[in-house]
Amino acid sequence: MSAAKISFPGFDAPAAGFEVPLEMLSACHGRVERQCQTMLRLVPHVAANGPDQAAREAAQNIMRYFDTSAKHHHADEEEDLFPALLQVASDTELAPLRALIDALCAQHRELELAWGRVRWKLEGIWLGTLSALDADEVARMVELYRLHIAREEDELLPLAARLLDAARLDGVGRAMRLRRGIKEV
Repeated sequence: MSAAKISFPGFDAPAAGFEVPLEMLSACHGRVERQCQTMLRLVPHVAANGPDQAAREAAQNIMRYFDTSAKHHHADEEEDLFPALLQVASDTELAPLRALIDALCAQHRELELAWGRVRWKLEGIWLGTLSALDADEVARMVELYRLHIAREEDELLPLAARLLDAARLDGVGRAMRLRRGIKEV
């Protein structure tokens, strides 16, 4: 297969709007998974072709996504969704909810560290100064994201859908919009 035929998606996931913040967070998970798949495909591509144009563009798209959207996603949860959940949790739900939030925040820090190790190499690919990605580092980051997303999809988002009313969800969506500099309509 020639380099020109290799697909490296950028931002092709359908977008959910801020009026449905839980769906937007879930859609972000899909985009993260696609970026992770791109990174996995990029490892052998770069090994075979070096930092060619396709690799450089893919590296740039991956960096753009994780430097902006993924950072916003963590902030959406830690600054808006988690506090909203803690405000409405019953006494019996509070301890398990705090444990879940603590675990997810710890995973966020671990993901940020993994991203830091991979990012500088992607930047080298983008700049054309590196001709290899560490397959183990990429695989570790992808696996960390896979586990994290599964926990959020299986535990966090269903809990949020059950506990948060429309007004609180609207507040979370409004904060997400403001974080991105998007004005209210």
